[in-house]
Amino acid sequence: MRRIRRVKRSVRFPVSPTLLRRLAYTSIIANVAIVVTGGAVRLTASGLGCPTWPRCTDESYTTTSEMGVHGVIEFGNRLLTFAVGIIALAVVLAVLAQRPRRRGLLPLAVGVLFGIPAQAVLGGITVLTNLNPWVVGLHFLASMVVIAAAYALWRRTVEPDGPVTPTVPAPLRTLARITVVVSAAVLVVGTWVTGSGPHAGDHGAARNGLDPEAISQVHADGVFLLIGLSVALLFAFRAVGAARAARAAGVLLAVELGQGLIGFVQYFTHLPAVLVAAHMLGSCLVLLATLGVLWATRERLPEAPATPAAEPVGATA
Repeated sequence: MRRIRRVKRSVRFPVSPTLLRRLAYTSIIANVAIVVTGGAVRLTASGLGCPTWPRCTDESYTTTSEMGVHGVIEFGNRLLTFAVGIIALAVVLAVLAQRPRRRGLLPLAVGVLFGIPAQAVLGGITVLTNLNPWVVGLHFLASMVVIAAAYALWRRTVEPDGPVTPTVPAPLRTLARITVVVSAAVLVVGTWVTGSGPHAGDHGAARNGLDPEAISQVHADGVFLLIGLSVALLFAFRAVGAARAARAAGVLLAVELGQGLIGFVQYFTHLPAVLVAAHMLGSCLVLLATLGVLWATRERLPEAPATPAAEPVGATA
C-alpha cells in the first residue's frame, strides 16, 4: 500500500517534455525582453525614476503620482523582474516534476532562477550609485549571463541524455570557442561605448570618461573580427560537410551584419533612442546566435539501453 501511494504521488503532476521545452524557451524570451525594457528605462532618462532601492521612494515601495512618467517606467521595469522570476520558478518546478528526472537540467534551471534576483540586486546598486556607468554595464552583462544559462537549459531540454559527440573536427570546435570569446569581448566593449555616450539614464548621471570616438573604434574593430571569424566558420563547416553547423554560422553572420548596420547608422545619426534600443535587442540576438554555433559543433546521442545483468555460471532455473 505504501508503495502504491508513493507511485501516485510521483505522477500526480506529470510534466510533458514539450511543456518543459516551451517554458524554457519562454524564459529566454522573458530575459531578452527585460534587457530591452531596461534599455527603455535608460533611453527615456528614467533610470532614477525610483531614486532609491529596494523601495521606490524612502516612504513607498511603489511609484507615486508626484514622480510622473519616469517613476512609472522605472517601477514597471522592476515589476517585470518578478514576472521573469515567476517564469524561471515555473521552469524549476517543471524540471522537478518530470519523471524520470532529466540529468543536468536542475542546476541550469536553478542557476537561471537565482541569476534573476542577483541581476536585480545589481540593478539596485546602479540606482544607489546614481547610475554609475561601470555598474550599469555590469548590470547589462549579468543579464547576458542569465540569457546564456537560459539558452543552455533550453538546448538541454531538446537533447537526449547520452554522451556528447563532436560533429566537426577539433580545430573547428576550437575556432567556434574563440568566436564565442570574441563575441563576449564585443559585448563588454559595447558597454564601455554606452558608458561614454549620451544616454546615461538620467540627465545628471556621470559618464565613464572614455573618449567616445576612440572606444567606438575599438568596438567596431572587435565587430569586424567577429564577422571575419563567422565567415571563416561558415566556409569551414561547409568544407567538412557539417550542414547543421554551417546553417548556424550563416544565421550568426546574418545577425551580425544586421546588428553592425544598426550600429553604424545609430553612430552617424547621433544615437537616436529607437536605434539604440534595437541595438540592445541585437546584442541579445548575437549572443544567442553565437551560442547556437557552439551547440551545432556537437550533439548528444541517446542513452544506450541498459543491458541485463549476466546470469551467474551454474545458476539453475
